[in-house]
Amino acid sequence: MATEEGGSGLQIHPMDQFVVKPLFGDGPIEWYTPTNVTLWMGIVVLAMVALLILSTRRRAIVPSRGQSVAEMFYGFIHKLVEDVAGHEGLKFFPYVMTLFMFVFLSNILGLIPMSFTTTSHIAVTAVLALLVFLTVTLVGFYRKGIGFLSMFWVSSAPLALRPILALIELISYFVRPLSHSVRLGGNMMAGHAVIKVFAGFAGAMGVASVLPIAAIAAVYGLELLVASVQAYVFTILTCVYLRDAVGEAHH
Repeated sequence: MATEEGGSGLQIHPMDQFVVKPLFGDGPIEWYTPTNVTLWMGIVVLAMVALLILSTRRRAIVPSRGQSVAEMFYGFIHKLVEDVAGHEGLKFFPYVMTLFMFVFLSNILGLIPMSFTTTSHIAVTAVLALLVFLTVTLVGFYRKGIGFLSMFWVSSAPLALRPILALIELISYFVRPLSHSVRLGGNMMAGHAVIKVFAGFAGAMGVASVLPIAAIAAVYGLELLVASVQAYVFTILTCVYLRDAVGEAHH
């Protein structure tokens, strides 16, 4: 975390926490090698099963705490999908719900000391973003055929500007997976790095570390908010993109 080497001063390595390591041994990492990333992704999936399935098996008029939490998330995401993507978008509610819970629990569990935040890696968030991109594109062409391309043609603009705007719309469409993934991964990585820096100062200052510890507590609270907001933003953008595929064009 923080060391002093050869009189060179304080050494803090905030990015070490994002290193992918094999669970067994120190050999090279292959595509089939179990790593700390796969471990925590598995833990996230188990947490999703426990919250959404096990806690709701015995549905009661007076719900248990687990059932209340599951129903709260269900109602929140259901309303979000209906409000943003429309009634037709509700067909994709299970997918959006699963996506939200995975991102949300990955962000929250990543705040546990000595854990690993899978959503801090672009390799993970890029896959999620590409899945959304491919789903929207395939559904759009399936439902609208070649008419799906009309979303790039801004019919309300002057005729001379329409080709230029169509090119801009096309570029922005293909940039979606990049912005969708980098926004989530960058925010999670930045917050954890800041916490690690303050923790390094606290460890180096010893008994005089009241201020860094207070800063850690403040940033940690902020990270809880960021973890929730980023899961919400990732989900609402997914709903906005789905609206392009299942809704009517508004250009």
